[in-house]
Amino acid sequence: MKRLIIICEGETEQEFCSMLLTPYLRSKRGYVLVQTPRIKRSGGGLLTWERLKKEIETYLRETDVVVTSLLDFYGIGPSLHFPLWKEADRITEKNQRLDFLEGAMKEDIDERLQNNFIPYLQLHEFEGLLFNNIEVFETQFSPKELIGRRELIEVLEQYDNPEMINDGPNTHPSQRLERIIDGYAKVVYGNILAEAIGIERIRSKSPRFNQWIEKIETACAS
Repeated sequence: MKRLIIICEGETEQEFCSMLLTPYLRSKRGYVLVQTPRIKRSGGGLLTWERLKKEIETYLRETDVVVTSLLDFYGIGPSLHFPLWKEADRITEKNQRLDFLEGAMKEDIDERLQNNFIPYLQLHEFEGLLFNNIEVFETQFSPKELIGRRELIEVLEQYDNPEMINDGPNTHPSQRLERIIDGYAKVVYGNILAEAIGIERIRSKSPRFNQWIEKIETACAS
C-alpha cells in the first residue's frame, strides 16, 4: 500500500488534511494510507529548513512512501535558511517565486530520495482557500453571525483566485474572516467552511492547490 505523508504547518492545516483531504484522496485512490504529522515548532515559528529537511528525509527513507508539505509561504523568512531563499525573494511574480522555491527545496533533498518528495507552499494563509463562494457562508452562518457580509462580497468580487488574497496585517485571510464571522474560531470554523465547500470546488478556484492535488494523485498512482 502506498503511503502519503503530508507534513502540516499548523493545527488548521492538519485538521483539514485529516478530516477532508484524506477521505477525498481515499475516495479517488482507495489504497492510499494518509498520515498528517504536524511539524514541531518552538516559540510559535516555522522550523528552519535544516530541521525540516531532516524530518522530510527521515520519512522518505521509509518504504512505499510519498512525502509532501503544506506550509504557509508567508511564514517563511531568511532566518529559516530555506534553499535559494535570496534568489527566490528577487522574483516578483508570486507564483513563479513559489515554483522556484519549491524546486530548490526538492533539489536540496538527498537525490536518492527526492523523486518521492512533493514540496508545496501555500502562497498566503490556508484560510484564503475558503473564500470560494458566498452561498457556503450564507448556508453555514446566520445573518447575525455573518456580520461582515458586505466585506465578504467585496473580497469575492476582487479575487477570482482566492489564493491571491493578500497578507497585509489587516487584510490577510484569517483577519478578514474574524471581521466577517462573529466569534470566528480559526480551526473549527475554518474546517466547517472547507467541508461545506468541498475539495472539488476548492480545486476549481485555486490553481496551485489543484496542481498540488494532481501531483499527489499521480505520485500515489505510480
